[in-house]
Amino acid sequence: MTEPVPTGGAAAAVRRALADRPDMTAEPPPPPPPGWRAGERALRLGTLAVVALAAALVTGRPWVLALAAAPLVLLALALPSGPRPETVTAEAEVEPRRCFEGERVTVRIAVACDGETGRLDPGITLGHGVRLDRLAVRPRHVDLVLTVRRWGRWTLGTVDVDVYDRGGLARRTVRVGLGEIAVFPLPGHAGLTPIPVRLPQRLGEHTAAQRGEGIEVTGVHPYARGERQRRIHWPATTRRGALQVHQFAAERTADTVVLLDVLADVVDPVTGASSLDETFRAAAGLVRAYLRAHDRVGVVSVGGATRWLQPGGGQGYFYRIVESVLDVRKDAAYRTEGIGLLPPPALPQGALVYVITPLTDQRIFDILHQVRGRANPMVVVEIPTGEPALEADDTEGELALRLWRADRDAMRFALVERGIAVVAHRPGASLDLALAPLLRTRIHGGTR
Repeated sequence: MTEPVPTGGAAAAVRRALADRPDMTAEPPPPPPPGWRAGERALRLGTLAVVALAAALVTGRPWVLALAAAPLVLLALALPSGPRPETVTAEAEVEPRRCFEGERVTVRIAVACDGETGRLDPGITLGHGVRLDRLAVRPRHVDLVLTVRRWGRWTLGTVDVDVYDRGGLARRTVRVGLGEIAVFPLPGHAGLTPIPVRLPQRLGEHTAAQRGEGIEVTGVHPYARGERQRRIHWPATTRRGALQVHQFAAERTADTVVLLDVLADVVDPVTGASSLDETFRAAAGLVRAYLRAHDRVGVVSVGGATRWLQPGGGQGYFYRIVESVLDVRKDAAYRTEGIGLLPPPALPQGALVYVITPLTDQRIFDILHQVRGRANPMVVVEIPTGEPALEADDTEGELALRLWRADRDAMRFALVERGIAVVAHRPGASLDLALAPLLRTRIHGGTR
């Protein structure tokens, strides 16, 4: 996508507001001094007058004093006729506070004061992941158009607005913070919703594996006192010599849990793709596909603080799921610690678990072991990124690359040997291509 570039006066205004640093991501400058102080115009005219007076004293020629008359007259003419405003405040309105990456955000800064003022001169310090596209300055407010580049929870930055008096001789700076914004990842395109082998599929939804009073038969079990006699399964009773009754599935939708590996963020040296970006985009696509099928979806992120959200349904639940894990990337700060036990409510019994991981951190196998120990059917969606780049005639590098690939193949083989389905989702490819083989295979659960 080509980034819009302001032209002409708009580009100059943007560069001036950013102090000629368009990609600034630093901390905000020190707080501005309170009260009114001399502006650039007063400093320029005062400097000219002082230089002229000094030249007259040094040379001893009185006519040089005439050179100081012009700036002094301009200073006198620019003096305000009344008192300057005592109170100057600024408020920022940001719309929207939630958006997808690549979308635009509009900011309006309204300046209020108890008197007459002159022009406004904004100075902008942008936060991480934000680009300033447009700037418009009007008598009482400043309009900004920002573009958010990457998903995450970002601080938009701060704006220091210089408010000048009517003559432009004095200025007063008021600072306004733009607050935070939640930027959602663009979901990968996915329409397929594979299900575990034990679950029958219906048109538009998948039923859960829990026992209940539904209408779909999932098996038989020994008769218990108090059960309905009309549910006795006579063929099974005859074969086993004991009363057997039908077992029904609960009349509820299936549970799907998307588990995100945020233990490491691997950047591909060739394409520059981030494994964390691709992980969240694939997860967003999976969540949206299952919610469209009216299934219940939950999310768990492992790495640092474990974040999770119990399975729920509805299109509005998509935004709750995504927002619950946005703090993984907050103002470009990435922190990861050890991992602990997964909370039991995060993985309901029989829920299908998608583990989206680049398979670069060995600690993810501890998580897979926990999921496997709870007998949940599981699919590992690998994000194959981060393959080392080689230089020409680098024999040692080629050997290292072969060892790196062999290690990846060994990890995949170990997962497949344990009965875990493994599919690869390459950056930029359709997620349906990775999920299609699951429609022809059997997704099994583990054993308790």
